[in-house]
Amino acid sequence: MIGQAITSRLLFIIFFLFFSISSFPITTSVGHQKNRNPFTPKAYLIRYWNKHISNTHPKPQFLLSKATPLTAFNLSLLIQLISQHSLSSHIDLFCSSANLFCFSETQQKGPTRKDSNFALYTNVNFSSYGPSRLGGVDSFKNYSGGVNIPHDSFKRYSSGSTNHTESFTSYSEDANVANSSFANYGPRSTGGSGEFRSYELEVNVPNLRFTSYDSDGNRHKLSFNSYTDEANVGSEQFINYGKNGNGIPSEFINYGTESNSVDSTFSGYGGLAKTENDTFKGYGLNGNNPHNNFKGYGLGGNSSTDSFINYRDQANAGDDTFQSYGRNSKSATANFQNYGKSFNVGPDTFQEYGRSAIRPMIGFKGYGLNNTFKDYARNGVTFAQYSKTGASTNFSTVSGSPVNKWVETGKFFREFMLKEGTVMRMPDISDKMPKRSFLPRSILSKLPFSTTRLSELKEIFHAAENMAIESVLVNTLAECERSPSPGETKRCVGSIEDMIDFAVSVLGHNVVVRTTENIQGSKSKVMIGSVRGINGGRVTRSVSCHQSLFPYLLYYCHSVPKVRVYEVDILSVESKVKINHGIAICHLDTSAWSPGHGAFVVLGFGPGQIEVCHWIFENDMTWTIAD
Repeated sequence: MIGQAITSRLLFIIFFLFFSISSFPITTSVGHQKNRNPFTPKAYLIRYWNKHISNTHPKPQFLLSKATPLTAFNLSLLIQLISQHSLSSHIDLFCSSANLFCFSETQQKGPTRKDSNFALYTNVNFSSYGPSRLGGVDSFKNYSGGVNIPHDSFKRYSSGSTNHTESFTSYSEDANVANSSFANYGPRSTGGSGEFRSYELEVNVPNLRFTSYDSDGNRHKLSFNSYTDEANVGSEQFINYGKNGNGIPSEFINYGTESNSVDSTFSGYGGLAKTENDTFKGYGLNGNNPHNNFKGYGLGGNSSTDSFINYRDQANAGDDTFQSYGRNSKSATANFQNYGKSFNVGPDTFQEYGRSAIRPMIGFKGYGLNNTFKDYARNGVTFAQYSKTGASTNFSTVSGSPVNKWVETGKFFREFMLKEGTVMRMPDISDKMPKRSFLPRSILSKLPFSTTRLSELKEIFHAAENMAIESVLVNTLAECERSPSPGETKRCVGSIEDMIDFAVSVLGHNVVVRTTENIQGSKSKVMIGSVRGINGGRVTRSVSCHQSLFPYLLYYCHSVPKVRVYEVDILSVESKVKINHGIAICHLDTSAWSPGHGAFVVLGFGPGQIEVCHWIFENDMTWTIAD
């Protein structure tokens, strides 16, 4: 009893002190007084900053604004949930209170009317929509445009329809993580067509599932035009697409153009189909490291025709796997014209291609190199103008320098261009990532962060229920665990405290951090105003931090030796008025860079021959020793 009384008094005293101290006025770094609870993560962060950074420069509000919004109470609660291994059961609380990027399955109920123009719709469930349709048109134009996480379901859409047309134009454009399911879409459809035009343009992480799409269909034409152009790091799955179909023509034109590391899986595509006609024209053109897997494609088909024209042409690296492609088929025709002539050679594997096929006609004309043909069909195969000496170098040129379109104009430039009066094009420097906050170190240190503990991460963030989130986790962990480049020191940080520690470990305690002020001038010509070199314009060392996609705010920070950093006034070309204050960094030693780096593609030359400069994009930053 006495012990319980003492415990109760101690708790009373602690709560009394807590609420008393929290009401004291505290002077902030900018001279304002406000009530601040000293037990909150933000208050702790200010004390941490003052302890580890020795100068009195104004604290960077652009960075501190990304600190966790957690209250002392929620922080304590979440730590308790982690210790009890029950955080996954309270993921909604975790995501909302800590301002994280989490995936929600919430969808609107789909409409019931038919033959409609679905413009400006978003996140609607069209499952089992329009069965046994007879004619008519549904148009999805500007659907889910600019939405951060569009999540649309078209399962069993238009099953058993006849002469029905679907049009998906400018669908999910400019989204961040696009998650769409077209499972069992249009099964047993006859005639009509489905058009996907400018679908998921400039999406950050596309995650598309076309499982059993158009199975058992009859002459239902499908067209994918400008599909996932300029996308970044994602995947599409075409599983049992067009299986058991009859005379289904499919066109993939300019599919994945200028995209970055987009994976496509065509498993069981066109299996047992009759007279199927598929065209892959301009597929993966000018892309960066596209990966395509054709497994069991056209297996057991009859009289199908596949054309791969300008496939992966002028891409950077990339690889394709054709496993059991066209196996056991009859009278199958495949044309590979100007296929795989990448800027940097990527490997292609043809395993059991056309094996046991009857009367195959397969032609490779103008095909790249670095390919493996294992257990390949011996008859009916011709190789015309098959490259043996190197990949294609047929690039367009501007001012004598090779240009590959997947590198945005203005993304890289030379140091001499940072001169007052220079007119140059600025790339799109806007932040495409979802809005998130850092976690406090007290929580971050208790969460798993490695591929060896991926299953724990997937459980916490419910990734098993959503492949897009799983892809985000896997890709970011792989980048963070990648071995550093020669001369590079790197670390992924999910708290401001960790970022401070890394910057201080490289540069010392007398540091400042800078970023470009805003996004004015993006994607347009600008004029360079006054230019100031950091640290007197001398060669210096910096720590640059770039956002990575993850549920909480995460930065890939790395030390960059032998650079010069500049503060630059950016002016309007027409009015000469200042519109932005940019931070530019010039890498003076590029000898360890890959010959296929985008900088050399647009600027010419090669590793070690030139310096390369770029802007610090919105919400990215660079740390240097204070002037």
